[in-house]
Amino acid sequence: MKYKNYTLHSFRDLTQINNLSTDEIEAIRVVGNVLPFKTNNYVVEQLIDWNNVPNDPIFTLTFPRKEMLSKPHYNKVAKLLQTEEGPRPSQAFQDEINKIRLKLNPNPAGQEYNVPSFEGKKLHGIQHKYRETVLFFPSQGQTCHAYCTFCFRWPQFTGLKDLRFAMKEADLLHRYLLKHKKATDVLFTGGDPLTTKARVLAAYIEPLLTKEFDHIQNIRIGSKVLAYWPYRFLTDSDADELLALFEKVNKAGKHLALQTHFNHPAELSTDAVRQAIERIRNTGTQMRTQSPVMKNINDKPEIWSTMWKEQVRLGLIPYYMFVARDTGSKSFFELPLVRAWNIFQKAYTNVSGIARTVRGPSMSCSPGKVQVLGVSEVKGEKVFVLRFLQCRNPELVDIPFFARYDAKATWFDELKPAFGEEKFFFEKDDLIGKNGRENDFSWE
Repeated sequence: MKYKNYTLHSFRDLTQINNLSTDEIEAIRVVGNVLPFKTNNYVVEQLIDWNNVPNDPIFTLTFPRKEMLSKPHYNKVAKLLQTEEGPRPSQAFQDEINKIRLKLNPNPAGQEYNVPSFEGKKLHGIQHKYRETVLFFPSQGQTCHAYCTFCFRWPQFTGLKDLRFAMKEADLLHRYLLKHKKATDVLFTGGDPLTTKARVLAAYIEPLLTKEFDHIQNIRIGSKVLAYWPYRFLTDSDADELLALFEKVNKAGKHLALQTHFNHPAELSTDAVRQAIERIRNTGTQMRTQSPVMKNINDKPEIWSTMWKEQVRLGLIPYYMFVARDTGSKSFFELPLVRAWNIFQKAYTNVSGIARTVRGPSMSCSPGKVQVLGVSEVKGEKVFVLRFLQCRNPELVDIPFFARYDAKATWFDELKPAFGEEKFFFEKDDLIGKNGRENDFSWE
């Protein structure tokens, strides 16, 4: 299968679009001018059930819908489009669109505070929020085979260039890692690093296999490619070269982990994805799976238990259930935290022990990854029981703490400390740098 993408300028070429109403087609055009839109022929032909559109989960996952913008924003964009002439948007139009984008919390969870300084300058292609793990954004991999409508890094694909994380200097990455010996993991992320050519990825990874990088034990690649374009490992021109790179990493004694994103069981249903998984496993690479829990996509326990069971059967390791981050089209996907926890708990009880490697629901917020452990009653008060799975201050990981129960809360910032306290325990003595909002890298 040869890759072909469809964007705002070409989606009408799809014969399947005839299944949509005029209003639904217009919504793609309007919302797609604010949030990035791209899909491809594999998603369109093999994953979407066009008899169930627009409610099909994979359609919703990849095609803009009217409800993904607020009514005022939607109406404003629709009105702006009426005045546009010609194939290219005017600068005035683009400026107005960017004003809307900036109101959608384009860099959630204080990501800008994770950017370290090194050799006198900010490294905008690196994030180092947690002591052990360095995130690297290779500039060649800051796109995807298709864009998720919930994506929390959607500014990577829009005109908000000042908010992009990207870097192409491999040597600078390597010098940074040599300086930070407490880092054990490098996570290549994006976008999708596996949209880049194997030879480019090798230029970043192969130097890490040498003796001077002994402290780097784990190389991770965050990718949606298995779900959106499994032919990357089957028939792409450098598929064999990419798999040879994976094998080389494992033979060098490093652990290679493909952090792969599956949001729905449908993405595991094709022969192509199963063949791709088998080829990857044959290199010695482990695949860990993760996804946010989202209304209109996967907000039923049976969807998750089915997905986890199938992942285990195929040799994948269920890893994270996230809460959708507070950015972009979150209002369309968000669930109350108590609902997210109920979905997790019911799905978790319906799988065997080897699928219970998964953790969640987890919020990747400013202080760290906060897991909702459950709802309980303590000292006569109904509370959320929480803990840090990761934290800017590593000494605070796994310490339980409590928040006042709030049936409507959808994100950590909406929670209040329990028992009449004014601050959470980590805020009282500023244990995480300006109350958890930024990283001072003191653990280095």
